[in-house]
Amino acid sequence: MAQLCGAMDYRVLFVCMGNICRSPAAECVFRKRLKDEGLDGRVECDSAGTIGYHTGSPPDGRMRDELSRRGYPVNGRARGLSAADLREFDLILAMDRENLADLRGLAERDGAGADIRLFCEFCREHDHEEVPDPYYGGRAGFRTVADLIEDGCDGLLAEIRQRIGG
Repeated sequence: MAQLCGAMDYRVLFVCMGNICRSPAAECVFRKRLKDEGLDGRVECDSAGTIGYHTGSPPDGRMRDELSRRGYPVNGRARGLSAADLREFDLILAMDRENLADLRGLAERDGAGADIRLFCEFCREHDHEEVPDPYYGGRAGFRTVADLIEDGCDGLLAEIRQRIGG
């Protein structure tokens, strides 16, 4: 969703299947966290999907509504994951195991060295292993995803602060 620019200390990519619900939500929440902490000039984040079906689409309206209610600016357009992403980002976070397998397969094929992990490894308050796809569910699913995203972004921010000394 965002364009990489300038030299950054650290780059994070959030990945889900279509890049319209979970990964853009993580990007929007994390971007605000970075700005609030004064780290937006040192840490870059973006999001992508493992499939290109929604390329060019804005984030899902239900996800936008949930994030807006929580005070997050929501913008951007869906994009598909590229092989270059595996070289340009330091950390790539998959929303679920299927996305993780896709990412690791691409990394093995292209010899990329990014650290690829599950997003929920950074959650502190929730014990989910994956961020569930809310696309075919109701409003409660989008609330759950937003809760997990906020929790994981807080844990991620703490880890990145340690890595870059911010």
